[in-house]
Amino acid sequence: MTGKRHSTGSPRHAHRIRSAVISAVLLAVCLVWIYPLIWMAGTSLKANAEVFDGLGVFSSVLHLENYVRAWRDARMGEYFLNTVFVTGLSIAITVTVVAMTGYVLGRYRFPGKPAVIAVLAAVIFLPEGYTIIPVVDLIGKLHLDGSLWGLTLAESGGAHVVSTLLFAGYFSRLPKELGEAAALDGAGFFRIFWRVYLPLAKPVVAVAVILQFMHAWNDFLLPLVLTLTRPELRTLSVGMYAFQGEEFTDWSGMMAAATIGLLPIVLLFLFLQRYFVEGVAGAVKD
Repeated sequence: MTGKRHSTGSPRHAHRIRSAVISAVLLAVCLVWIYPLIWMAGTSLKANAEVFDGLGVFSSVLHLENYVRAWRDARMGEYFLNTVFVTGLSIAITVTVVAMTGYVLGRYRFPGKPAVIAVLAAVIFLPEGYTIIPVVDLIGKLHLDGSLWGLTLAESGGAHVVSTLLFAGYFSRLPKELGEAAALDGAGFFRIFWRVYLPLAKPVVAVAVILQFMHAWNDFLLPLVLTLTRPELRTLSVGMYAFQGEEFTDWSGMMAAATIGLLPIVLLFLFLQRYFVEGVAGAVKD
């Protein structure tokens, strides 16, 4: 009896040890991964003289005035609203376009389809700096330069290859009988897409929203170029330059502004993380 208990308990004990070791390693990796974020949040509550004074993350005295200075004096409040406007509208435009593109690629067969997918895949390796000149030129010809509408349209452009291919993969796995039944009821192309297939693709929509949110919210080069003549239209990422001068850099104010800019991304991902995982898994599974 004793031998049997020992033999059955040993694998469980080894499994617990292995799980504990894996958890400890993953926890260490996680702490290393998020340490820069913790340092940023801690530095945002320090005085400038304490930023590089030692290895401590948090200060004994919390300087909340850094956030007041960043929001009001550095005009981060205005830049925050500009960023919300540009990001929100660009998400609506981008998600609609990539969903319809992915729907066509995933549900229909047409000549040159493999070539289209190959071109989209190749665009991933094209640096953004190579396309900024034609984008700025196009926005100027549309007479939208120097406006948030032009910046929104520019942020909505691009191939958005990852989101497009995720939609294509997800739509290709949905039953075709759904569309055929809707067509028999008199539904057209757009109605079938909008009322039948798109509601089923909520996980991929969440992925596209997160990807476009991160792109538009954090983009620097394009907003910098398009707002050179209109500083009041700057976004958060461009507004960070207000803390850097020729002889002095307000590090604590910059970290406070960076923390303000990071919070919406973290909250959005926490809210949509379940759909994010489901969307990626559902689009790439065999």
